[in-house]
Amino acid sequence: MLHQIELNFYERHGKAITNFTETLPSPHSELATETLKDPYKFDFLTLQEKALEKDIEKQLVKHITSFLLELGTGFSFVGQQVPVKIDNQDFYIDLLFYHIKLKCYVVVELKAIEFKAEFAGKMNLYLSAIDDSLKTEAENPTIGLLLCKSKSKIIAEYALRGMTQPIGIAEYEISNAIPKEIKTELPTIEEIELATTKAIRKAGDSNK
Repeated sequence: MLHQIELNFYERHGKAITNFTETLPSPHSELATETLKDPYKFDFLTLQEKALEKDIEKQLVKHITSFLLELGTGFSFVGQQVPVKIDNQDFYIDLLFYHIKLKCYVVVELKAIEFKAEFAGKMNLYLSAIDDSLKTEAENPTIGLLLCKSKSKIIAEYALRGMTQPIGIAEYEISNAIPKEIKTELPTIEEIELATTKAIRKAGDSNK
């Protein structure tokens, strides 16, 4: 609980940019909106800020319990790189979840760069495919969550306008394990290598 307070867990809820009011009936749209947050904080990952998408994905699955806690109550992990076939073409969804309270699948796509408008179009495709292949009549429409390194609020809102599937766009943050003030005092890799080389040479001279 204290950790969630420190990360402003509740202040981030409902902050993702979505088109839920246009694509989901009320009150389901309000509940779905409050389910997502912005930004998502991946402080439990041991990665650099410029990590690749596949590396982030692997780490999230490795630390799935922490990831589920960050996503919030109700999320259940379904799979990683889930295959979907569309017109004899194979596509792979980064991460697939099921939300118990919303009674729907949630497709999560990771982007290690700034949000681009074309991401929404591909997500729209994935959601249609999951609705046709996995969703039952008793379940609600599949929701998409695009997690990007950064985003333009205006471009994100424009990209979602007119989309037929419910999509949310949010940023993620990877906290550095070593604080900046400490990191500046630590030696660089080059300095460590140089010191190691000198130590080896000194030890060799001593043995002569």
